Amino acid sequence: MRKKLLIIGVLLALASGIYMFLLWQEQKLWGHWPLLFFLSAWLSWVLFRWEGYTRHPKGLRWLGLSTASGVLLAAAFPPLPLTMLLFVAWVPLLLVEDEVAQAKAKTADGEKAPRLLPYVYHAFVLWNVLATWWVANTAFFAGIVAIWLNAFFMMVPFWLFSITKRVFPRLAYFAFVAYWISFEMLHLHWEITWPWLNLGNAFAEFPQWVQWYEYTGAFGGTLWVLLVNVLLFFLLRQMRTRGLAGGWWRWPAAKIAALILLPIGISLVMYFNYEEKGRDVEVLVVQPNYEPHYQKFDIPEPVQVENFMQLTEGAIKPNTRYIVYPETSFNTGNIHVLDRNRNIERFSRMMARHPDAVLVTGIGAYKVLRAGEPHTRATRKRGKGENLIYWEAYNAAIQLRDGQDSIPIYFKSKLVPGAEVLPYPKIFFFLKPLADKLGGSLEGLGTQPEREVFVSPYGKVAPVICYESVFGDYHADYVRKGAEATFIMTNDGWWDNTAGHKQHLKYATLRAIETRRSIARSANTGVSCFINQRGDILQPTKYGEKAAILGTIKFNDALTFYVKWGDLIGRIGVFATLLLLLNTFVRGYLKRHNADNPTVKILSK
Repeated sequence: MRKKLLIIGVLLALASGIYMFLLWQEQKLWGHWPLLFFLSAWLSWVLFRWEGYTRHPKGLRWLGLSTASGVLLAAAFPPLPLTMLLFVAWVPLLLVEDEVAQAKAKTADGEKAPRLLPYVYHAFVLWNVLATWWVANTAFFAGIVAIWLNAFFMMVPFWLFSITKRVFPRLAYFAFVAYWISFEMLHLHWEITWPWLNLGNAFAEFPQWVQWYEYTGAFGGTLWVLLVNVLLFFLLRQMRTRGLAGGWWRWPAAKIAALILLPIGISLVMYFNYEEKGRDVEVLVVQPNYEPHYQKFDIPEPVQVENFMQLTEGAIKPNTRYIVYPETSFNTGNIHVLDRNRNIERFSRMMARHPDAVLVTGIGAYKVLRAGEPHTRATRKRGKGENLIYWEAYNAAIQLRDGQDSIPIYFKSKLVPGAEVLPYPKIFFFLKPLADKLGGSLEGLGTQPEREVFVSPYGKVAPVICYESVFGDYHADYVRKGAEATFIMTNDGWWDNTAGHKQHLKYATLRAIETRRSIARSANTGVSCFINQRGDILQPTKYGEKAAILGTIKFNDALTFYVKWGDLIGRIGVFATLLLLLNTFVRGYLKRHNADNPTVKILSK
């Protein structure tokens, strides 16, 4: 039976892979086909390695439990309305770790001890495949790297937890919580950044449940999920030894239920009693609807500019104060001579017809470095000898209004690994061919060290570009710079009409709650909309349609606790992790040398 399933899995992977190749040859999108390819390929590998997973008498049980964790974790993320599964999703994997540890302790000398990490990796691969398979619609290799490498990174904090458990049993599950929070914190701040599956993001499906993110940020959700799972694991472990007789379990179960329901209840009270702050500003959001793989970069730019202008002129009103276009709406050439760019000139003439409005738009741009301008890691060179020039490319945003002396510009600074930047190029220089396939380069795009706020007579706005909206504390930095509202400019069509663009939209609701800033979101295609300070999505457009929506949002200058303090829970988790790891490895070293050195034996006590 297993061999038949293995053959079926391999055939499904081959068939779906060939079909995707044929679609690519015909310049057609893949839709959900990468999900079938990745899932059948991974399950084929599991079946191929079946004996390794089931060698131990409990191996099949552990494989089933780890599979359950992977599926539950993925199912809890948007757009599925199954967020409550997060509160039990870790329990099967914690049971696997506990039972494997017990089995190792009972392994006789000379026998092969069971291994934990294959089951852990299996769970995390399933989680990544089922929740983020759509990344492959951007680029096939991007999907492979994002899924399998991220699953490996996820395995590290769980492995460290298992080590700490052997050395410090009493602190083991505190360490589990701290290590996972630290992993999520790292994923927000290093160059191989992929915080998409940070646990607190899952509550974006129900922002009414997490209004207290204005105090904790998304790390509050992560801490909440981990605590509930650990307590449920403790309860189940006790039930296995004590049984259900006497009803002793009812009080612990009631406390766990309260831990789940009380934060939701508090949040609902906050939600229904929250009154939006600030003054009203009318904003026009434009969705041009260009498919980015084969359409957007083939249609002549003057035609695209005309489309933008027609959509704008057809919807703008006398009281409209802002117009928002999506990411990389058009190219502007060398930023040293922005005002001489043809596209800028056309839009400037449009703004002259609407002198009471301001245009904020994403652009593609570059800069030819002048003599004396500093070079960065993003600096590239072209030509030789006297024709040698140094230049940098940017994914940027600008603000245009009638009568302005200069054009404010912001450079996207949270870049997509692979597509926009090759992480740590001095280490991973050999990945340059992969970066080229993803549309990136060894140098990557230029960035800037500080957030930028666009100022006009009508207020101060945060020009957030695409991927940047996933980073809570990073987004809050715009608000610390004075932003009263957020404009998100994105191009979600890269993922086709899949869960990817829906997740990206939902994550923006958490940024609104954390900062209590209204959001105007312009997508090339996907979902353009407005999001109020409670995280409600208003006037959403449909995927694959051309649209222009007009709405009124609040410009607010009050600062939340989260804006003032940022990811405080994450920083505490990192501090606790450093202490735990230091003690774990010192105590482990002392234990290993305990038998041979009486002095060390005394110290270890």
